[in-house]
Amino acid sequence: MAEISDVYFIDGMRTPFGRAGEKGMYWNTRADDLVVKAIRGVLERNPGVPLDRIDDVAIAATTQQGDQGLTLGRTAAILAGLPQSVPGFAIDRMCAGAMTSVTTMAGSIGVGMYDLALAGGVEHMGRHPLGGSDADPNPRFLTEKLVSADALNMGITAERLHDRFPALTKERSDRFGMRSQHKAQAAYDAGKIQPDLVPVAVTSADGAWGLATEDEGRRPETTMEGLAQLKTPFRPHGRVTAGTSSPLTDGATMSLLAGSRAVKELGLTPKMRLVSFGFAGVQPEVMGIGPIPSTEKALAKAGLTIDDIGLFELNEAFAIQVLSLLDHFGIDDDDPRVNPWGGAIAVGHPLAASGVRLMLQLAAQFAERPDVRYGLTAMCVGLGQGGSVIWENPHYTGKKKK
Repeated sequence: MAEISDVYFIDGMRTPFGRAGEKGMYWNTRADDLVVKAIRGVLERNPGVPLDRIDDVAIAATTQQGDQGLTLGRTAAILAGLPQSVPGFAIDRMCAGAMTSVTTMAGSIGVGMYDLALAGGVEHMGRHPLGGSDADPNPRFLTEKLVSADALNMGITAERLHDRFPALTKERSDRFGMRSQHKAQAAYDAGKIQPDLVPVAVTSADGAWGLATEDEGRRPETTMEGLAQLKTPFRPHGRVTAGTSSPLTDGATMSLLAGSRAVKELGLTPKMRLVSFGFAGVQPEVMGIGPIPSTEKALAKAGLTIDDIGLFELNEAFAIQVLSLLDHFGIDDDDPRVNPWGGAIAVGHPLAASGVRLMLQLAAQFAERPDVRYGLTAMCVGLGQGGSVIWENPHYTGKKKK
């Protein structure tokens, strides 16, 4: 008989993230093959999980066509060698796709319908740029002025946040972007990110084989002086630049989730326990503030306050978007709890894949920080949404860090 269950993040892995486009390392690699690599990486690292016990596979993609189409969860499961008895499906919530894959599977585990599930996402922005699909927006959006014509231009929505919050200056955004690059490189130098990366075989334009082992877009040499010279592509004399934006990126992520019964039966060691989650809508024109109400929802569901959160993994779609959340909750720009290993400005943001990257980094940080009980993963979402998930650290001891 089905029983209400806790939901655990058992493990997760991702591909290295590559620059989108012809010069990127995944230009000749299919999106579904990136998903397969991520699935196999997680399962090979957890050999005690019986493959026929996996109840479902949820894979997100924002542009669901070509090698990102055809019910991706099912096709990737077959390609990855899972038994054909394992079902799968595709999901879309733009940037929060993988996050929604996790929360959807978590709901099924939580009510006792599932014991084990795979949840992740992929985006090959080189093959499938945002807005480049055959989507046909309803003309009522514009004729009835429901949504601004440029609401899907994410850079313009970021510029609007600067307009709305004058205290969030270009200098603050530049400094945040620079620090993201420096923190990401420091994490790489300390070997903190690499353990959760699954190597991917790639081919160049001339057919030469190589191996992708690191995120391709990092710029650790970034300085404030250099950022000040960058163009503002979204608005003349604007404040958003390439240095304070996540780059166009290709990559895939995957997580293994389990309920209490499977954890006990299979002897699994959870890396995190899901406490609560929330999604919220805001005006599409200022989509970057979406994580503010979604975080408030998640905190309320958990019976927590922002002061209870000891680690934050916030998706850096744009620096201004993260800063708007920090200012709302009274958190300093350089608070050490926030993105301690850098974020999407440095390593990239393959849209529907990014939610699980946040979880991977939080889980790894939890293992190092038994003094921290709760962590937050949160992100803004196109068309005016936000998503937030609160997690509990199984390593928590209650002892403060010395």
